[in-house]
Amino acid sequence: MHHNLIRLFLLLALMLTACAPTVTAVPTSAPISPTDTALRPTQTSIPPAPTEIPTQAATGVARPFPQHVTYAPGSILPNHRTQAQLDDDVRVYYDAWKQTYLLEAGASVDGHPLYRVAFGSSVPNRDQTVSEGQGFGMLIVPIMAGHDPDAQTLFDGLWEFARAHPSEVDPRLMDWKVPESVDGDDSAFDGDADMALGLLLANAQWGSAGRIDYQAEAEILISGILESTIGPDSRLPMLGDWVDVAGMDFNQYTPRSSDFMLANFRAYGRAAGDPVWDEVIANSQDVMLALQESHSPASGLMSDFIVMTGETHTPQPAPPDFLEGADDGHYSYNAGRVPWRLGSDALLNNDAASRAIAQKISAWIEASANGDPFNIRAGYDLDGQPLPDSDYFTTFFVAPMGVAAMTNPAQQDWLNAIYDAVYNQHSDYYEDTVTLLCLLVMTGNFWTP
Repeated sequence: MHHNLIRLFLLLALMLTACAPTVTAVPTSAPISPTDTALRPTQTSIPPAPTEIPTQAATGVARPFPQHVTYAPGSILPNHRTQAQLDDDVRVYYDAWKQTYLLEAGASVDGHPLYRVAFGSSVPNRDQTVSEGQGFGMLIVPIMAGHDPDAQTLFDGLWEFARAHPSEVDPRLMDWKVPESVDGDDSAFDGDADMALGLLLANAQWGSAGRIDYQAEAEILISGILESTIGPDSRLPMLGDWVDVAGMDFNQYTPRSSDFMLANFRAYGRAAGDPVWDEVIANSQDVMLALQESHSPASGLMSDFIVMTGETHTPQPAPPDFLEGADDGHYSYNAGRVPWRLGSDALLNNDAASRAIAQKISAWIEASANGDPFNIRAGYDLDGQPLPDSDYFTTFFVAPMGVAAMTNPAQQDWLNAIYDAVYNQHSDYYEDTVTLLCLLVMTGNFWTP
């Protein structure tokens, strides 16, 4: 997995257009009504009322929303709306998300309320929850502390719900689906990985001297992730704790592209002081760079799943029906998160490789869509051809592209157009939750400890 010379060569090629001067976003134009539900929002000349920025003294949290994070040099924000408008957009979206998907789920043994993120708004009784959703919720809620006075209670309930449903393989991790699945009560990598970052966020917001020691819980969870779901030789994320590292079909060389959660890994490394996470980051970037070079040189797109066969473990798109369906080797409903994950790492950590990977995808999608986000299709082959039956608009495939566009000042108009296309659109659990996370980044309000 140490392809240093190849990696350096690919980085030099990909970064010819990746370097850009620092640009300060200056939002200037008229706002767009957050209550307009049309796919193509219309403008209004009535600005929103100014909002008071909460302080630590007023809220009791260390970094109350909004935060207005300074991202890496060369980063941009939407500049057609004021910062106050961007912040209000997030408040409105969060309140709708919370009302729709964040549900009370009984009480813990000591009487504290439990909470879960519902897997869907239309599922009968909304009774399903997946660990992915708990992880998403545990990222969102502490970031919104300061706006939501109940944030800590909600966060604690989300975490204690996860603890009430452990994996049967490694009980430090969460069972991937509640109620329990016929496919097994084991873990899925991404849910635990976001929960671990959420615990670090909670420690940064509220400290660990209260009812829950967030720092200690994070350390336990990060240890479980490393020992049960990171390949001991590949140093890559595995699909879950159910994977046999040397298995025939699923092993430590069969990752899911959206599990390359580099900003999370950096936070783990800072919290634990463990250089192993630098190795996981570098190996993950090597896989993505190699896949772009060999299988998506024009589009830069990732496949949902990746297989690395042979003695050299060369990355290739997974075959159809590898794990989830016919599109496992395409850019579909897993890989659609990659521009958000990689773009966030570039913005927060000023990483050149993550920036180059994200910019390659971002430049291609703007050209492919002719500058109109409503032309972005719901899935592609790695050569950039739209998948069959993908001719519909969904914020899931659009919002993450906005995060990637933030890494390139030449894409200011494109970023603005993406923002307008998604910031007041609501669909269902997956689309809305990923969109909200992308809005936190696009408005300058996402941060990591």
